[in-house]
Amino acid sequence: MATIVNWGGTLSFKPAFVEYPQNEWQIADIVKKARSEGKTVRVVGAGHSWTPLIRTDDYLLSLDRIQGLISVGNLSAWVAAGTRLKRLGALLFEQGLAMENLGDIDKQSVAGALSTGTHGTGMSFGVIATQATEISFIDGTGEKRTLRDSEPDFKSVAVSLGAMGVITAVRLRLLPAYNLECMKRKEKLDDTLAKIDDYRFNNRNFEFFWFPYSDYCAPKIFNVTDKQPIHRPLKKYLVDVIYENGTFKLVSEINRMAPSLSRYISRMASAGLSSMAEVHHSHKIYATPRYVRFVEMEYGVPAEEGPTVMQKIRRFIAQNHIRVHFPLEYRYVRGDDLTLSPAYGRDTVFISCHMYKGMEYNRYFKGLEPIFLAHGGRPHWGKIHGLNAADLKPKYPKWEEFMRVREKYDPDGVFLNLYLRQLFGIVKK
Repeated sequence: MATIVNWGGTLSFKPAFVEYPQNEWQIADIVKKARSEGKTVRVVGAGHSWTPLIRTDDYLLSLDRIQGLISVGNLSAWVAAGTRLKRLGALLFEQGLAMENLGDIDKQSVAGALSTGTHGTGMSFGVIATQATEISFIDGTGEKRTLRDSEPDFKSVAVSLGAMGVITAVRLRLLPAYNLECMKRKEKLDDTLAKIDDYRFNNRNFEFFWFPYSDYCAPKIFNVTDKQPIHRPLKKYLVDVIYENGTFKLVSEINRMAPSLSRYISRMASAGLSSMAEVHHSHKIYATPRYVRFVEMEYGVPAEEGPTVMQKIRRFIAQNHIRVHFPLEYRYVRGDDLTLSPAYGRDTVFISCHMYKGMEYNRYFKGLEPIFLAHGGRPHWGKIHGLNAADLKPKYPKWEEFMRVREKYDPDGVFLNLYLRQLFGIVKK
């Protein structure tokens, strides 16, 4: 039995079987076998979620052998569900195409990114699942299903936490390949929050990072440009790998061994912020290399609540002397109509809170969670949170609709592990 450990180190387990199917028929056979045995099937992508979504004592499926472009159409493409976002960007670029938007990590599989409501930033763009127009999956009976975005059930399947089936292929709506100019600057947090509407409405993409205990943050804006990429591989390596990851890894280790230094290390990191500009192909510029591992909690609140929530977080950290040096990330997402999307029915600002791997994070996360909840917060499905079915149900107007669709496609609960049963409030029959 192989031991499975997720990227953040918050999950470790030994499934009875780890399967690497190469096609839909093999997936269907595994699902049928598990169903007949009364066993559970879960699917692992890149293991980039912090919650126990993939945990199972039975069958764990990896889609690593189901990758690549299946077919390319007019500003659309069918993509194998196991394809990692980084590879997908390169494959689409070869076809003169690009995704509308991406997050700042591109290690995830396509299916994993859709299923957990993963997102980028930008007021014109929803979670990544809103870029899907068709989804093919093997349901809990082993039957292949394909749903279009015009069909009601699609709204529940698109962000479903893998609770309805094994996604095998996704048709994505695409754009002609485009270049982005990214500009980052150092600015006082209060100034950034004061002109937040200008930032978010007058730029294609906008986000900022703020280091606790400091007065400064790092706004980043992205806009389409006709400028051509300037390739400076050595400079990019020195900045992204040596400075932003290598140096930060070193100070993070120091902080792990001496947590009382958090305030000073965070302020030191803030002092090192600088302005920069970069032009590159879109798929090359969204993501940032992440070699320093951490644990994360992320909540989405109504967009207009973001500045207030951010100031409350700032005060909480200072008043409670929280030992944290990792920056918080602040990103906007357009509202959507996907049943369990954290951005359902409202434009949303997502605020991510991080703690260096190996440092104690419970007091920090548990202290911030009530702030988010007081402002209508919904947790990111792949990030750490403390909510159960009773807490979650009132937050999603179509919760019961999702449960009806889930039971339709997985009547025997083949895809329900213990964690999902707790999230959904489903008792094992």
